[in-house]
Amino acid sequence: MATTKAKSAKKSGTKKASMKSRAATSKPKTVKAVEAKTTKKAKVTMVDKVEDKAEKVAEDKVKVMSEKAHPVKEFFSRKFDASENILTIFKDTKIIGAILAEIIGTGLITSIALTLGLFNPLYLIFGYLGITLAVFAISGAHLNPAITVGMMASRRVSAIRGVLYLIAQVIGAWLGFLVISGFYNAGVASGNIASETTKLPTLTAASELTAATEGFSFFWAITMIEFVGAIVIAFFFARALAYKRSAFTFAATVACGVFLAMLFSTVISSSYLGLQNNIFVLNPAVAFMYGVLPGSADGFDTLMNALMPMLVTYVVFPMLGGVIGFYLSDFIAKLSGKELAN
Repeated sequence: MATTKAKSAKKSGTKKASMKSRAATSKPKTVKAVEAKTTKKAKVTMVDKVEDKAEKVAEDKVKVMSEKAHPVKEFFSRKFDASENILTIFKDTKIIGAILAEIIGTGLITSIALTLGLFNPLYLIFGYLGITLAVFAISGAHLNPAITVGMMASRRVSAIRGVLYLIAQVIGAWLGFLVISGFYNAGVASGNIASETTKLPTLTAASELTAATEGFSFFWAITMIEFVGAIVIAFFFARALAYKRSAFTFAATVACGVFLAMLFSTVISSSYLGLQNNIFVLNPAVAFMYGVLPGSADGFDTLMNALMPMLVTYVVFPMLGGVIGFYLSDFIAKLSGKELAN
């Protein structure tokens, strides 16, 4: 009996040991199987990623080839942030800072125009350089509706940002006019200066703009000065965008463009046309605030008759010139094989 029990116990122990050994040998196989399965999944994932990347590269190549096949489309392609629209632009306070920068910058430019006049381009270049450097990193330093409209037309800024900039520039020009005219009126009221001898610079009046001398009117001559000057300023601004990583280089390029446009306008108006008054301003916001808007009018017809020639000369054609300046820059850049500057 004892022997039988011993044999039974021995068999039971052997069976348990066998089961343990099988479990021990089967466990590593299970772990190895899991590891192999995981590795296989990782490989599949890696393969999928590589394939996705290859497809993306192929799509990019097709896109580039398509653009090369249709280079005109690049001029009208969107260059601003696609997520910027009227619903999202005010979610970030940056747009508020940009608007304030455009107000301050345009106000300072108006102050320069009213104090130094428009026939001192050498002074204006240093003022424009400093103002552009001050606000460039905040708003991009448009400071001119002709530039903003050109940026919008070439799809470098969104429509909502462009409209906000235009409003800010007009407000800035209005504030600059109020500040300088306030000091001027204080001087006249104190008796220290006489309004007859010391006057704020004004643009050519609408009556003089359309007046004919011996059958000749200076309307289109002055309009073309504004038009060509705006093209020059916009062209230089568009080229300056290629150097926007350097604020000084950008500002210097823009200021030189303004200087050349002012120099051109001064020489043409005084030397060739014989006009010594301020017949140009090359900034629709400045012109609109202290040259275009009349102080009073007898009626709507009088108001329209006074406004329309001024609007055409000092607002419409400069903005059209701004658009042409940007597209001229893009066209030349495309012909030379350079990427279009955003």
